[in-house]
Parts: sequence; C-alpha cells; structure tokens
Amino acid sequence: QVQLVESGGGLVQPGDSLRLSCLASGSIFSTRAMGWYRQAPGQQRSLVASITRGGTTNYADAVKGRFTISRDSAKNTVYLQMNSLKLEDTAVYYCNADPPFFDRARMQPYWGQGTQVTVSS
Repeated sequence: QVQLVESGGGLVQPGDSLRLSCLASGSIFSTRAMGWYRQAPGQQRSLVASITRGGTTNYADAVKGRFTISRDSAKNTVYLQMNSLKLEDTAVYYCNADPPFFDRARMQPYWGQGTQVTVSS
C-alpha cells in the first residue's frame, strides 16, 4: 500500500519555528529521493526541499537558509525543520517522492492529505 502521512503543521507567528513529519511507505522511502512540496491558495504546488537516498539536499531559493530537510531511515520518516517562518510560507505542505510517486490505478500522481501551516501576525 502507498502511505504518505504528514503531520506537525499549525498556526504560528512570523519568526516562529515548526517541524513537519512525514511517514512514508518503506518501498517508496527506501528506493527514492524524498521531498517536501507546498501549495498556497491560488498558487501552483512547488517543491521546496528534497533529499536523496545518499543524503544530498536541495532547497528552493525562497526557503534556503531557513528550512532543513532530513530523514530517519529506521522510521521511514522525512522531516522538515522550518525556522524564521514568514507570512509567505503559509501553505498546505505535502511530502512525496521526488519526482512524485505515480499511482497507476488512478493514472495520476499520488498525494496525501498534507498538513496546513499558517503564519499570521
């Protein structure tokens, strides 16, 4: 079964920190690079951070220096540590493989429910 379960979002003020967690299916986690994506209202979903099986990381310019992606292979879990949060970080955050896992039964990429991050003053 495919499993991508995000958690850790919430309502915070600018400058605060959050850590998001993603529990993934072992078959996905152990064989693919993983990433965090986000989608704000009226915006396209975009990749903000990724990590390869070898531990190489990459970040979108908008979050570089503030966000850190990591993974725990024993727990099949990917984390996103978000520091110095800004209003523009408000979005639904999703984890997935990079590139996203394709669900052949639905003939489209598979996405979990995501977790809402709201940064408001």
